[in-house]
Amino acid sequence: QVQLVESGGGSVQAGGSVRLSCAASGPTYSSVCIGWFRRISHKAREGVAAIGRDGMTKYADFVKGRFTISRDNAKKTVYLQMNNLEPEDTNMYYCAADAQCTVLSVYAQRYEYWGQGTQVTVSS
Repeated sequence: QVQLVESGGGSVQAGGSVRLSCAASGPTYSSVCIGWFRRISHKAREGVAAIGRDGMTKYADFVKGRFTISRDNAKKTVYLQMNNLEPEDTNMYYCAADAQCTVLSVYAQRYEYWGQGTQVTVSS
């Protein structure tokens, strides 16, 4: 089992940057895939980026090279560096863990463990 806690959200102006952190706990952290997601409706979430146990990464098309996901296994933390933010990026951001990690994916259905989220607000 994996427990996840997000931090680093806040308010920023368009064109600015924030770095989100996802601190994980649990004995299987190093073997899981970790993804970042954001809400698109009351229950639905869309993938932003994901990173595998080997450091391989995958991004949603709308990221357009603005975001970078990374992981520090020694600290059991995954980061999402978000640059050149747009007002459309305003959302609650969640990290999640896929314990099976058989295929690196940005589809929310593959992820079993979720954090509570951190809010990012981008003003124009």
